Amino acid sequence: MTYELTPWIVVAVIAAGFLAGFINTLAGSGSAITLPLLVFLGLPANVANGTNRIGVLLQTGVSTEQFYKQGYLNWREALILLVPTIIGGVLGAQIAVNLDERAMRLAIAGMLILTFFLIILKPKRWLVGRAEGARQPNRKDWLTWTGLLIAFFGIGLYGGFIQAGVGIFLLVGLVMGIGHDLIHANAIKALLVLAFNVFAFFVFLYNGQVVWLIGIILAVGNIVGAWAAVKFATREWAQVWVYRLLLVVVVVSAARMLYMALV
Repeated sequence: MTYELTPWIVVAVIAAGFLAGFINTLAGSGSAITLPLLVFLGLPANVANGTNRIGVLLQTGVSTEQFYKQGYLNWREALILLVPTIIGGVLGAQIAVNLDERAMRLAIAGMLILTFFLIILKPKRWLVGRAEGARQPNRKDWLTWTGLLIAFFGIGLYGGFIQAGVGIFLLVGLVMGIGHDLIHANAIKALLVLAFNVFAFFVFLYNGQVVWLIGIILAVGNIVGAWAAVKFATREWAQVWVYRLLLVVVVVSAARMLYMALV
């Protein structure tokens, strides 16, 4: 595993981290930027997956704290969803560390393609907020909540496995499953991603799949991007442009990762 950190590469990594932190906080799939970049710099896909978690942890810590300060975080509901999401995240990370590099690249490409089709499905739901006709399930509706807990376990499993795109899946559950508007859903999403990545990160760390130096450099951009995203979260123009940019990034990253896996 060899890589060179020239001043220009450091700047590029920080810039990618900023963009990823911004997109992750407002929507998701910011790792569609950072994972291919880390692989391009020479990190094996599994190591890139583990190293990327440093920035994810710090950016979600910042965004969670900022959303909480602004009164958007529903702690009670978030805590209900934490347990299945964390369990899924740990299991997913364990699966990821045992995959070979080609399989990891194919998996990342496949999930990015799936993410693209998911975010173009009824885009107004992501830009406006609460889906039309959506309702929050009654807390006594055990059947509905059982289904939601199973769904969030599955999302945690995927997030621990790859991370790229997990924010979108969490928003699907929070907006379309529970009925939150986008900003409240993003607040809970930030806490959930933070929680399961704490445990997933230690799985990668234990297996020697974390490069601290480049991970910390990436995290600098992640933190600033997350902070800026929360500040602009209530401005519609910001979400519109992030949505458009996300579509482009996912397509380009999926194509590149698929090419690297097949060639």
